[in-house]
Amino acid sequence: MSEVKISAATRTEFGKGAARRIRREDKVPGVLYGHGSDPLHLTLPGHDLLMALRTPNVLIALDVDGKTNELAIPKSVQRDPIKGFLEHVDLLLVKRGEKVQVEVPVQAEGELAPGGYLLEYVLDALPVEAEATHIPEQVTVSVAGLEAGASIHAKDIKLPSGVKLAVEDDTVVLQVLSAQAEEAPAEGEGDEAAEA
Repeated sequence: MSEVKISAATRTEFGKGAARRIRREDKVPGVLYGHGSDPLHLTLPGHDLLMALRTPNVLIALDVDGKTNELAIPKSVQRDPIKGFLEHVDLLLVKRGEKVQVEVPVQAEGELAPGGYLLEYVLDALPVEAEATHIPEQVTVSVAGLEAGASIHAKDIKLPSGVKLAVEDDTVVLQVLSAQAEEAPAEGEGDEAAEA
């Protein structure tokens, strides 16, 4: 996993008014915390942060006020529900070699067996434990030829070296369902409902 470098500035103003002023400048308020240190309140460049967050579990190399370099991963991202812009971000401080628990997106590949089956994602992200600098971007699972009733458990997913499951082995991640056609009401049943 590659690191994305972002310059950040510490901030001393707090509250809704200060956050609005920061957002008007196309910046995002954020907090960096972890390792027992006091939370560090930051202002981050909006566009750079938005581009970095397109990669799940991205490793961010923060240049804070041009003095300190910190490694962080996004822990919580708040977006405007209508316009989608970033409102706030919580970043978790990490160190090289440190193990962290994250959720990695699950990607299915291959075609199900013929017959109109449906693939259900019971988990669309798999909880794993990995070194902070080696978090996989996704895990890929083959569903080729699976029929209704088949399921893929967490233990069935091949993980990269150094990555361990952070969920029970027998947790269902994907399952195949049979597509059920909606039945038309029998003659007369629709008429009685209309009269009632």
